[in-house]
Amino acid sequence: MDVAVAMAGFLVSGSWFLAAAGAEAAYFLTAMGAGLAVVGNAAASVLGRKPRLTTAADRVTLIRAVLVACCAAVTVPTLFGGTGPGVPALVLGAAAFLLDAVDGAVARRFACESPAGGRLDVQTDAALVLVLSCAAVPIVGPWVLAIGLMWYAFVAAGWFRPQLKRTLPVKRVRKVIGAYQPCALLLALTPGVPGGIGATAVVLALVALLASFGRDVVELERGHRMWTGRHSRTELVN
Repeated sequence: MDVAVAMAGFLVSGSWFLAAAGAEAAYFLTAMGAGLAVVGNAAASVLGRKPRLTTAADRVTLIRAVLVACCAAVTVPTLFGGTGPGVPALVLGAAAFLLDAVDGAVARRFACESPAGGRLDVQTDAALVLVLSCAAVPIVGPWVLAIGLMWYAFVAAGWFRPQLKRTLPVKRVRKVIGAYQPCALLLALTPGVPGGIGATAVVLALVALLASFGRDVVELERGHRMWTGRHSRTELVN
């Protein structure tokens, strides 16, 4: 039920935002497709659970997914048209970012934290950063897409290096760096902010993200080698 509401919510709100922005008919289907990819990924995350249940925190995250999907939809016409992202993309992105603090608080308040909910939250965060990166392309340049694609590249690397799928310990610095990415991108998208300031903020975000993912890869690889070494010694003893 919650997934159906989220999908319907995007179809209605996404269509309204595009109509209000005066999007050309040629871009409408592409824009809606981009939004459906975002909310559809969130829906697939929920529908893939066993049992297929949603919590209060999941509902907040699904609302965030709808906001990100709408942001993606209004970003597409600006990319094809070569114009700036505009206020709607900024407002929707900022709302989705600010709401990120709510789903975690709700999960703790109602004791409904779960690995499945955590995955949904991370996927929504990654989608937001990717959409904001796309929105920032006309302002900063295509290199900004490296920020939005990095999490997906890390996930794809896990298909070839299974040890990269191992769970990492929670670290505050990782959360701070993760939160800084949308902040920097939103700053670059804000009208009136000098281009140099916005670009510098985004460059720092990319450097911090590279350092964070690099450290995580080293930590996961080192942990895998240690586990393999202990396992080999155990087999020799037996």
